[in-house]
Amino acid sequence: MKARLTVSMALAAGIALALVAPLTAHHSFSAEFDANKPVTLEGTITEMKWVNPHAWLHIDVKDETGKITNWAIEFALPQALYRRGWRRTDLPVGAAVTVRGWLAKDGTPTANASNVTLSDGRRLFAGSSGTGAPQEQ
Repeated sequence: MKARLTVSMALAAGIALALVAPLTAHHSFSAEFDANKPVTLEGTITEMKWVNPHAWLHIDVKDETGKITNWAIEFALPQALYRRGWRRTDLPVGAAVTVRGWLAKDGTPTANASNVTLSDGRRLFAGSSGTGAPQEQ
């Protein structure tokens, strides 16, 4: 009986932790990004991570001096992107994209995406709706 109770308590604790972890990982737009600092980035895809609670696009952006910086760009949930028409095949490594969004407050090469224009001209909404992010720019 004692062993059963211990196993049940451990299982309950594990379930509770699994439910709380995603909530603590999530954040509001205004906690990390500046709505007053829009940015347009043109670059080449180096990686796309279809992970929760936000998908992440990584692109190499060349500045006016020729220096290349790898940018991390936060998107909405993968499920939300899929509902908006995104497919994993839309963002292959090496493809050129233009991303519009907002800069991170901490000064790192990080942004929150509003939309992405693909090399074939399609423009897809990528923003995290309902988190305080400004409307699509």
